[in-house]
Amino acid sequence: MAETRLARLLADELGDCCDADVENRLAELDALGDAAFGEDAVRPAFAALGNETRYRLTRALFASDGERCVCELEALVDVSESAVSHALADLVDAGLVTRRKEGNWRYYGASDLATALFGAADEEAA
Repeated sequence: MAETRLARLLADELGDCCDADVENRLAELDALGDAAFGEDAVRPAFAALGNETRYRLTRALFASDGERCVCELEALVDVSESAVSHALADLVDAGLVTRRKEGNWRYYGASDLATALFGAADEEAA
């Protein structure tokens, strides 16, 4: 079915289409798929941002002037202390936030990846 539709598309584009044209385009699409879906270092970041709590925490850290203590971040989201800690651990694992321990306190900041993603999104939206 997909190859039939692809053949019709190629016939429209090229004026005529043969099996070799379809095979060539399928090979091009396979290469595109390999390039697009191969080693995808940012996929975990996008997956992490799909959760409202993790998104809000990352966004707040991006907008913040420097690091924030976990107790400060808890005030920004309406979830339990445990949920905030879990969300922050997920964000560290996804490469979106940095974590630093100082005595009894843990401080979090936006990573370079978070800064790049939100910076690009805000620039595009402007």
